[in-house]
Amino acid sequence: MFQTMKNSNGYDSLSKEDKEMLSRINAYSEKVLGDIDPQKTRISFQLDQLKPIMQEIADEKKISVEDVFIKYMDLASIVSAKQDAKLKADLEENLIDFTDF
Repeated sequence: MFQTMKNSNGYDSLSKEDKEMLSRINAYSEKVLGDIDPQKTRISFQLDQLKPIMQEIADEKKISVEDVFIKYMDLASIVSAKQDAKLKADLEENLIDFTDF
């Protein structure tokens, strides 16, 4: 669920403000969640751990923490979809046609 920020890996299309939000939450996530396996850790636990940074952002923007969470999930989904599409394109581009052998 949580990803590190890399240039030209889905972040290009985000606004500066969205990049900053996503980067802050992801950096905080890496610090507090460390090397947990997100597939084996309840999402409620993960979100509980991220609540302080989301609340901080919500207070700064004068919006609800729920709005920050929704925005974060939307942004993470966008980046993930773009990364998946790029990986698929790279794999298709480098795919060897084994039917000729």
